[in-house]
Amino acid sequence: MTNTNEIASIVDNYIAVWGIADPAERAKAVAELWAGHGIEYVEGNQYIGHSALTERVAEAHEAFVANATYTASGGDDATVHGDIVTFTIRLDHAQGEDAGETAWSARVFLVLDEDGRVREDYQLTVKPLAA
Repeated sequence: MTNTNEIASIVDNYIAVWGIADPAERAKAVAELWAGHGIEYVEGNQYIGHSALTERVAEAHEAFVANATYTASGGDDATVHGDIVTFTIRLDHAQGEDAGETAWSARVFLVLDEDGRVREDYQLTVKPLAA
């Protein structure tokens, strides 16, 4: 996968999925982004398949974005090597005196399948949330 527009779309959709409030739209976005057998590894956990990934994204949305504490952003540093896409994702403070400041960040490594959907997803925390 070398098409710059396709890569930008994958990265944009990956970051956007965490902010989708409507459960049906979120499930659709997960199914479009990840392969049916796709897997995500994050913080020692793994989520396999659309059902588990949809639940994972919903839980993260509820914990971090739905209450307007953070916004998901990033992706402006995407690089590609064959079927691997890597970029940084951030949770930025959405309001208050820290608005716009990064509260958490991770380096994301996506391994894409032949259809350009995520087969493997690794989130490696770079800056953990403050306790």
